[in-house]
Amino acid sequence: MEDAISRLPLLLALCAPACACFAAAPGDYPTRPIRLLVPYPAGGSFDVFARVVAQKLGASFGRPVVVDNRGGASGIIAAELAAHAAPDGYTLLFGGAGTLSIQPALTPHLPYDAMKDFAPVSMVATAPHILVTHPALPVKNVQELIALARAKPGSLNYASGGSGGPPHLAAEQFRFMTGTDIVHVPYNGGAQATTATVGGQVQIYFSSMASALPLIKDGRLRGLAVTGARRTAAAPEFPTIAESGVPGYELLTWFAVVAPAATPQTVIARLNAEIVNAVEAADTRKRFLDLATDPASSTPAALAAFIRSEIEKWSQLIRSAGIKGE
Repeated sequence: MEDAISRLPLLLALCAPACACFAAAPGDYPTRPIRLLVPYPAGGSFDVFARVVAQKLGASFGRPVVVDNRGGASGIIAAELAAHAAPDGYTLLFGGAGTLSIQPALTPHLPYDAMKDFAPVSMVATAPHILVTHPALPVKNVQELIALARAKPGSLNYASGGSGGPPHLAAEQFRFMTGTDIVHVPYNGGAQATTATVGGQVQIYFSSMASALPLIKDGRLRGLAVTGARRTAAAPEFPTIAESGVPGYELLTWFAVVAPAATPQTVIARLNAEIVNAVEAADTRKRFLDLATDPASSTPAALAAFIRSEIEKWSQLIRSAGIKGE
């Protein structure tokens, strides 16, 4: 993960070879509006971040970048449309963990191949989840939670917004790596899972940062640690699960732009440079951090390596845990 997207000081040097290709770009790309497919409905985090990027790109290109929300089938509908679009740079996918790594690991016979049907452009942002508990649970850190779970196997429940989603995988990864016996209670979406944890129907939840932080501040949830490999700038007071005694633990929600495979490399290079500029802009960084998300641009090669590693990681966990999609 660190090698793929986290070494931001090296970013400009890594992108320099790509930027040198501008002179060879076909025509005066773009000469017409660009469609940015978003695999989830309007109003969610994917939509919010996609619109920030689209606005920046539209301003720099002098051409509209139109956000096209195509929700449904856990993001598969939009990903399939993008995979089969003309490889000319005028249809892009604002994808992420679900469409580009979890679904390929979870769902047999997808109508697209995440590695073969897309040309990675750039990472946009990452966001850890946060391990929270109901305040009545007598634990204040990860080690105390592990000790309690081991002392009372099968007695602690964890919520998720549905089987196969990031909160479910985060908890299963935690269960496997700590040797604890905690019980999955799936709900119909993250809002219901959060409500159940606040209400004490379940004791543990791997929540999104944006949802959990206000509840932690109000004392309705207790935050223990974040799921990233390093502390997040959005809430640096929380340690990582890895530094809390579970070395190697990591899970991130992430957002990235990809194009159809066979899109000309000169077009990919132009898009990459503009997305890097958009993500690294001061106002974009502030907007992302205000939403408990870390800006994280990348080179196309780094994004490709990261997607490959994520598919391998989740495929192994899904097989080991016997996780089935909904």
